[in-house]
Amino acid sequence: MSAAKSDGSISRVDHAREMTTQAIATLDEQLAAGNSTQLDAFLKALSRFHTYSFGNVMLIMVQKPEATRVAGFHTWRSLGRTVRKGEKGILIIAPMVLRIQNADEPDASQAPVAEGAQKSTRSRLRFRAAYVFDISQTDGDPLPEPARVGGDPGPALDRLEAAVVASGITLETSDTLIGVEGYSAGGRIVLRHGQESAERFSTLVHEWAHELLHQSDRENRPPKTVRETEAEAVAYIVGHAVGLDLGTASADYIRLYQGTSETLSASLDRIQKTACHIIEAIAEDQAERPARDRTHETAAVMQKGRVR
Repeated sequence: MSAAKSDGSISRVDHAREMTTQAIATLDEQLAAGNSTQLDAFLKALSRFHTYSFGNVMLIMVQKPEATRVAGFHTWRSLGRTVRKGEKGILIIAPMVLRIQNADEPDASQAPVAEGAQKSTRSRLRFRAAYVFDISQTDGDPLPEPARVGGDPGPALDRLEAAVVASGITLETSDTLIGVEGYSAGGRIVLRHGQESAERFSTLVHEWAHELLHQSDRENRPPKTVRETEAEAVAYIVGHAVGLDLGTASADYIRLYQGTSETLSASLDRIQKTACHIIEAIAEDQAERPARDRTHETAAVMQKGRVR
């Protein structure tokens, strides 16, 4: 390799490290500041939705297979939405706890209770029919959502996808993912169909980071909070490097998994190495490099990822 080429390589690596340091500092500030207003609104709205039993989920799916988010009439009103006139409710079975006075004691409504006497009651579980409605059956204010990545990664998205495939990972797109933007499965990454380019870029970096850091030694993986903090921090850094509009999206995501500034600090070395590797892999002048070279470097990073 010539001296000029060597110097260029060093400069590029230094530039990647500088961008990584700047991005981590910004992310650290956001995490230390606590929840964003948008995240607080999302969590408040989320708390109003019930978790339905398996039986009720089946009832919902049978009656309205396309349902995505359901709630009762009054819950929708509290969220600033109203059920449209004429919409048919989705039948579920709701539990109801009855307080029943013991049979050997007089009914409080029929006879006075002697001074000092103790009332004795017991609970009995009953079920009743109730109706919920899907969000598609309502009109009104949009529901709060977590902040999302914006901007345009441009050709960096194509280079990212090519680098992932060159590393030996199968990349797929699915029409059936619900509630998640993507997942990694050890040599395989699946992304939700229909994502905007910025969102697809960020999700793919996040899942590739999981592959590099957490899939090679599953028995010794760190806790989920650490895993999600590491992967999303890498996505934030790489997104920052290509000029995406990140806002508080990554910080909000990390805090949803109880990640903090301290969690971020504890994983700095692993995050920096992984982010720099991905930035290097999607650099414009990497497109001409043989796939076998990029695969070799990815394998080296995955090996380092086993160190806890």
